[in-house]
Amino acid sequence: MPEAAPFSDIGPAAADPRLSNSALLPTQDRNWSWFDYLSFWMSDVHSVGTYVTLGNLFAGDLPGMAVAAGLIIGIIIVQMLCNLVAIPSQQTGTPFPVVCRASFGVKGALIPAFVRGVIAICWYGIQTWLASNALVVLILKSAPSFTPWADLTQHGLAGLSTLGWAAFLALWLVQAAVFWRGIDAIRHFTEWAGPLIYVVMLALDLYLLQRVGFTTGLHSVIDSMTFTTAGSSLHDTIMAILPTVTLTVSYFSAPMLNFGDFARYGKSPDAIRHGNFWGLPVNFLAFTALTLTTIALTVPAFGIRIADPVETVARTDNTTVIVIAILAFMIATAGINVVVNFVSASFDFSNLAPDKISWRAAGLAAAFLSVFMTPWNLYNSPAAMHLTLDFLASLIGPFYGIIIADYFLISHRSISVPDLYSFSSKGRYWYKNGVNRPALLSLGLSALFANLTVFLPIFADFPGISWFVGSLCAMLLYPLLNQKRAATRPAEITMTSQR
Repeated sequence: MPEAAPFSDIGPAAADPRLSNSALLPTQDRNWSWFDYLSFWMSDVHSVGTYVTLGNLFAGDLPGMAVAAGLIIGIIIVQMLCNLVAIPSQQTGTPFPVVCRASFGVKGALIPAFVRGVIAICWYGIQTWLASNALVVLILKSAPSFTPWADLTQHGLAGLSTLGWAAFLALWLVQAAVFWRGIDAIRHFTEWAGPLIYVVMLALDLYLLQRVGFTTGLHSVIDSMTFTTAGSSLHDTIMAILPTVTLTVSYFSAPMLNFGDFARYGKSPDAIRHGNFWGLPVNFLAFTALTLTTIALTVPAFGIRIADPVETVARTDNTTVIVIAILAFMIATAGINVVVNFVSASFDFSNLAPDKISWRAAGLAAAFLSVFMTPWNLYNSPAAMHLTLDFLASLIGPFYGIIIADYFLISHRSISVPDLYSFSSKGRYWYKNGVNRPALLSLGLSALFANLTVFLPIFADFPGISWFVGSLCAMLLYPLLNQKRAATRPAEITMTSQR
């Protein structure tokens, strides 16, 4: 990772080494344009996980039009929330763990950073496993003699076959190699990895159309796009829209919280907002349409509806299509992993002891831990998938709510950058013993309320609301418990950075 240039009067000499290293210091490398953020979201959206999630949503009993409306509303909410969380990081040039010091205290911020790091490890493992499934299919198509080694009952360990382990570790090494080259290499990786999947999916659709005939394929696509709500009451439609909205926000809750790690590199707030517009509503809806088209064509092509792109490719009889498509899905899924999970976990664990743990060392430690968490056991069924999404979102929501409430309602959009790197008891963010107890209390109560919606049967019909409950509770509790700080005017604070 390149050395971070000092921001304003904050540099290696001015910052306490126990709170800073080259990765955590404010950056002046503000060279990310709107296209870089479009590429960022392409890497995030264009994955096997998103494809399967969209397929399962439209395969359920919910009215198709309601699902489509829910997706549109949900992704617009995600866009607006990303624009908000980007502001403090872009303003100060600092990543999430450092921004958290303003609300949690210079010591208290270790808690949200550590928890977010654990969440990133979970997602890193899940995405690596999803990408490795594609590699297993490619290996079996190329060398069927390895089939027994893909059978968990014959050769397996900890819920994964021997061949599955080999594929998982191979993808693990490739992603680690990309990460090791630094943030600029990651940025360039996303610039071509994201758009690549559009090319491959269009080619796959053309192949399927050629296989079933243009007329048959077109009718199948039109039928699948007829989002009928016939027989559905207004209440049923609304009750279908709401869970789609909440699940969409929950699905993007992790990259949404992590977005500040990349917003710090933005040329301007406008560049970030424009990139988020093209990368979220526009790109997400385009990918959704392409996903539904591909799934619709599997019905006449194979006689069944297939929501997994890897399985779709595996059923084709064209070796070239199989190799190119599976490699593309692997690259696209690896893209979200490196960008969203690997980088964020590196910031978080480096923040635990900045003077001892470098950005790269922290990232590799997180990658090693992802193996031992056996992530395939967290995401190997629809029930496990929804439980995993809801539980992780119940932890992410309160972090988001506290950061936003502190920045906009308590600090009035001002941050004292020098105090983010100071252990001085006179520092703005020292609080008592370096910990802002109201922030931790808000975090604990909000996470508790959010988890009630995950595990209590009464909320079974409202999946995905844990993020909303956690973030809204935090936004209400945090200002209430910080009334003394809210009464302090920003003019009394020495501000190095103010937008």
